[in-house]
Amino acid sequence: MDKIQLSARFKIHSGKLETFKKIAGECMTTVKAKDKGALQYDWFFNDDLSECVVRETYVDSAAVLNHVAILGDLLGQGMAVADFSIEAYGNLSEELKKALGGLGAKMYSYYQGL
Repeated sequence: MDKIQLSARFKIHSGKLETFKKIAGECMTTVKAKDKGALQYDWFFNDDLSECVVRETYVDSAAVLNHVAILGDLLGQGMAVADFSIEAYGNLSEELKKALGGLGAKMYSYYQGL
């Protein structure tokens, strides 16, 4: 399985929702324009808009690394207004494991599926 799936979770700081939404919009615009390895990039809010989960799928580990490079500054801005955590699923390259490890990611290796 070359595809890599991510779940990024943001717990938005009090009073920072509008700032977070602006950053999220810039992320979406950037990914649509520049990120050719993204297969899924969907944003979801909980009912009270205090948390946002981004469900992501990429063609491979290199595409995830490219995504992080493209959004580096915006990711930093998002982390300034929300607590951030991430989970990664798939057969991650060693380079990707190292990069995500720096973000405190939980990583899961592919076992089986359809």
